[in-house]
Amino acid sequence: MEGSSYEDEVDDWFIESINLYTDLHLFELQGPTQVIEWTGEKSICVAGYGSSKRNEILELALPQKLYAKENRGLCPERDFKVEHGGFSDTPIHCLKHVLGTRSVVTSGPPESPLQIWRIGGDDSDVIKRTACIEASTGSRSQRKVAPSLSGKPCVLHASQVNDTALTDLESHRSLYSVDTDCADRVSGLEFVSADEFVVCSDRGHLWLCDVRDPAGLQSVASPEQEGLQWCMGLKKRHVHTDPAACAVARLSSACQVLVTDLRSPRSPLCQAKMTIHQDAPCLDFMTVTWAPALDQCVAVSGFNGAVHIYDTQSWGPAATEAEPLFIHKGHRMSHDPDRDRDSVVVTTHVWHPWKPRTVLSAATNGSLHVWDWADQTAVHR
Repeated sequence: MEGSSYEDEVDDWFIESINLYTDLHLFELQGPTQVIEWTGEKSICVAGYGSSKRNEILELALPQKLYAKENRGLCPERDFKVEHGGFSDTPIHCLKHVLGTRSVVTSGPPESPLQIWRIGGDDSDVIKRTACIEASTGSRSQRKVAPSLSGKPCVLHASQVNDTALTDLESHRSLYSVDTDCADRVSGLEFVSADEFVVCSDRGHLWLCDVRDPAGLQSVASPEQEGLQWCMGLKKRHVHTDPAACAVARLSSACQVLVTDLRSPRSPLCQAKMTIHQDAPCLDFMTVTWAPALDQCVAVSGFNGAVHIYDTQSWGPAATEAEPLFIHKGHRMSHDPDRDRDSVVVTTHVWHPWKPRTVLSAATNGSLHVWDWADQTAVHR
């Protein structure tokens, strides 16, 4: 009976999806990935984290139908295509593409080195590790990575606030390190301009730093409630705009989002409390991101097998309950019916850079989805 109930639920969801989505592509990887990173307009990189010795790292070409702008029904390619591939001897928890190159930087378990990979080259279909950057001793958490936005290829990396450093990828020389005693774990870091970056700790504190300023980190915001776990998503602007105009969304383990305008960071610009059922046994996959082509919208995942989309334009300075614009529940439908579907957790998601409502997401069951949800406000006009 349980199998029949599962099959009925899957059938119902697929029937509903006809009206819910304008595009929906469902794929299965050999193993789950915690990273989806754009390496080009039509390609992404994914990498495994489930094995201690052999984890795939792949560059995948998107289905042709996804990026075709005309005659989409005639597109022959409706699946991802493996363009390049390789293997890592450690799990990969963070992967970032270095702009203007065919290289990616990855990080794995605590105290493991950063690894630099070359995608293809010389007519090769191999993703090859070319160098390692040793981690600071005593690291007790996974290292977060942020590549430079312009100029010479560099990478910003940190596991704790006090080991935040900027390293030249060619010479491996340290270009900058912060001067602070704060040992909070880093849950996110991003460049906001060519020389300035923002750091978020897992306690929800925000710092700004300018690599040209010897004074180092400047604390700009702290959460009102302690004892929670936090991550951040940066609303990115053009590299030459004023970095203070950027906005940061911080997501807590209590399903609260605080939006901070870096021009006035001491109090939230807006905030909301979300009603999301938490199935995840841990919060390592907690993620919040801003839509690059859909004004003021954020996506939240990592609590269960769904991705929730919210419009922050309806939020105010005081915390209120937020209703999602859309919920993608498809990863639970990709699950083995013989196992508990509540154990499926979304591991990561990313927005398409120019298609407003298109999102790519992955889950612990190895499912990889590309979905473009239908604008229900337009449907009901």
